[in-house]
Amino acid sequence: MRNHGRVNTPDSAPSRLYPRVTSFRSRRGALTAPQQQTWERLWPVIGADVGDTPVDADAWFGRHAPLVLEIGSGTGTATAAMAQAEPEINLIAIEVYRPGLAKLLQTIDRETIDNIRLLRGDAVDVLESMIAPESLTGVRVFFPDPWPKARHHKRRLLKPSAFTLIASRLVPGGVLHVATDHADYAEAIAEAGNSEPALRRLDWESLVQDSSTAEMPMSLERPTTKFEGKAERAGSAVTEFTWMKSVSTGEEK
Repeated sequence: MRNHGRVNTPDSAPSRLYPRVTSFRSRRGALTAPQQQTWERLWPVIGADVGDTPVDADAWFGRHAPLVLEIGSGTGTATAAMAQAEPEINLIAIEVYRPGLAKLLQTIDRETIDNIRLLRGDAVDVLESMIAPESLTGVRVFFPDPWPKARHHKRRLLKPSAFTLIASRLVPGGVLHVATDHADYAEAIAEAGNSEPALRRLDWESLVQDSSTAEMPMSLERPTTKFEGKAERAGSAVTEFTWMKSVSTGEEK
């Protein structure tokens, strides 16, 4: 999924898809004719580019429900499956790559999934400008780009400042779920996440092995994507993390 979005669109004011040193690689890709048709029909209804207007989730989804944000949805395979498994959740997926969003739009259309909305933009910019504090039940970040070269580590999404920002957008008791197949990045993620005072690290193995996952505000189950399967065949182990936002500022980590 290696992702997370700003290009100028001809029919709008300059959008904000590249506001800073980004955590994603800029990629171009043309849409197929069917994808373009689906995009023109659905994007104005369930999609939006990053901007300065805060998201009114209740109005956008037409209901009040727990809100989960997925950062870097790729082509949306996992996104669609998880949304279908949790119809009671409102899910916003953030992605930069337009063809990936177009594929997800086609899946949403074909399978009549009504609890997904899409944002095209840089995740940090979305969190800063469009997501209200303490409004998210959960945040998912699956396989963010590891930027393996040391000189590129500054581009990594999951660094201390991002954990602080994500924590500020979670409701008390909200959950951050992260997965990576890059061992070095996993160490850096653990260090940054464990250092955020508003978050409490949960033991992943205990969550998986007992029934405590039922007490989570969102599902921690996710489908295995083609990307993950390829990584596993190459010998890359997947590391998963969960943090929960403290219910009160006085709660110890």
